[in-house]
Amino acid sequence: MNTAVSTEVYWGKLIHPVFQNRPILVAVTSEGLCRITWPHETRELLNDWVEKRIPGAALLEDQERVTPYIEQLQQYLDGKRKVFELPVDLRGTPFQVSVWQALARIPCGETRSYSDIAEAVGRPAAVRAVGMANGANPVPIVIPCHRVIGKNASLTGFAGGLRVKEDLLNLEGFRAYTAAGHARFKF
Repeated sequence: MNTAVSTEVYWGKLIHPVFQNRPILVAVTSEGLCRITWPHETRELLNDWVEKRIPGAALLEDQERVTPYIEQLQQYLDGKRKVFELPVDLRGTPFQVSVWQALARIPCGETRSYSDIAEAVGRPAAVRAVGMANGANPVPIVIPCHRVIGKNASLTGFAGGLRVKEDLLNLEGFRAYTAAGHARFKF
C-alpha cells in the first residue's frame, strides 16, 4: 500500500452480470490496483480522481495490463475466489488508509459495523468519519466496504447502490441483514 507518485495509470473494463452487464473500470499503477469505479460512474470521474490523487499522471487505456486484476475480480464475482492476492496502491489520508486496511481484514462472508471499524482503528468516537472513509474507498470489492453494515444489521448507504451491496453479501453467503437504508443509495 504505497503512496509513491506514479506517472502512469492504466485502465480497462470489466463487464459482469452482477452489475447488469454495465462496465466497471479498473485502474492500476506500477504499484498495484488504485481505483475501481461503479457502473454508474464515468470514465470522466476516473480521470478526475486520477488528476486529484495522482497529479501529473497519464491515464492510459490498456486492457492487457489490468487483466490480472480483472481476472481476480471476475473470479470473485463468479463465486470462485474469496481472497484477493494482488498489490493495492491506496491513495488517501492516513486515517482513510487505516480504515481501508481495517476493511481489508474483514473475512469474506462476515460483516462489521461502522463502530467496530472505529474501534479497530483506535478511534472509537469517529464512527461518522469511518463512514466517510468507507464511502471514499477507491477500490471497492477488493477492499470490502460492502461488508460494513449498520449496528442494527441494516445495509445502510452504499456508493455502489444497495442492490449491489446486497448482491455482493449474498454472493459471499451472508444474509443476516435488514434490506433497508438511505433511499438515495437504492440505485
